[in-house]
Amino acid sequence: MQAHTGDRIIIRGKTVETPDRHGTILEVRGDDGNPPYLVKFEDGHETIVYPGSDFLIEHTHD
Repeated sequence: MQAHTGDRIIIRGKTVETPDRHGTILEVRGDDGNPPYLVKFEDGHETIVYPGSDFLIEHTHD
């Protein structure tokens, strides 16, 4: 999985009652776009993310 700074991410909720989480990648800390990623979520929380199977990337560039 590869990403760039500015790409949007979606982490799918694990249950029907759990909403998806949306955020923006602030920093790519791995080589060549690989994880981990520093992500800022819509609620303002920032954290390091290691993507799992519930993780989608929306690329903001070509």
